[in-house]
Amino acid sequence: MKVKLQNVRLAFPALFEAKTVNGEGAPAFGASFLIEPGNKALVKSINDAIDAVATEKWGAKAPAHLALMRKTDKVALHDGDLKAQYAGFAGMLFVSSRSAARPLVLDKDKSPLNAQDGRPYGGCYVNATVELWAQDNKYGKRVNAQLLGVQFFADGDSFGGGAVGSADDFDDLAQGAEEDALV
Repeated sequence: MKVKLQNVRLAFPALFEAKTVNGEGAPAFGASFLIEPGNKALVKSINDAIDAVATEKWGAKAPAHLALMRKTDKVALHDGDLKAQYAGFAGMLFVSSRSAARPLVLDKDKSPLNAQDGRPYGGCYVNATVELWAQDNKYGKRVNAQLLGVQFFADGDSFGGGAVGSADDFDDLAQGAEEDALV
């Protein structure tokens, strides 16, 4: 089930190059999306989608499976306090997503972005789409999120770098200015 996350904060983006987590597993694209707990409409839509995906997979057993999965943090919506050591996570909720395929990455005007554009970056605000799906295999039961696409929405304080420099960071070195700077 596809879910749209609007005006959420981007963390741990691997949008242009697939990466491994702690050097383990197959490389994948991915990102986490920080959500204000007070954004009740978005939180409800995510939880409703989790419930629907679980019901489709497990039928009448879904409520029991979901109760255990939520208790053991095995659904796509997580408590940010579990990752409070990372900037921006404390007091928030987050959706963690991955994908084997490179996600669509767009600017505000829907034009494609690439890594050299410098956005989106960890700490900015984005709109994103994820596909929720139920896992039931040798690794256990979960409801996961596959990353489909990200659209840059607005600048925010960067998490650990990645922001683009500004012309305001530099002095004007027009004719004659360099002599003043050397004095």
